[in-house]
Amino acid sequence: MLNWFKKIALLEGISYLFLWFIAMPFKYFAEYPILVSYTGMIHGILTIFYVIFLILLKDERKWTIKECFIILFASFIPFGTFWVDKKYLNQSA
Repeated sequence: MLNWFKKIALLEGISYLFLWFIAMPFKYFAEYPILVSYTGMIHGILTIFYVIFLILLKDERKWTIKECFIILFASFIPFGTFWVDKKYLNQSA
């Protein structure tokens, strides 16, 4: 399950960066909003899976509530899920 969470975290992080740095500029500067619609939907689905896997892995990884909130909050920050992968997901159980 950890490997799935790592993959989801990576994809969620990439989709968030794409949304912020490619789709949003296209929407506002090129008047091409369709990228935000598709990227936003994909990112939303990945975020839901990110939260579900976080909840499922909490006990297995013995994360505290504070660590869970940090991992969750990181998904709202660009590059946050990459930091989570390095800090929390590459540690031994």
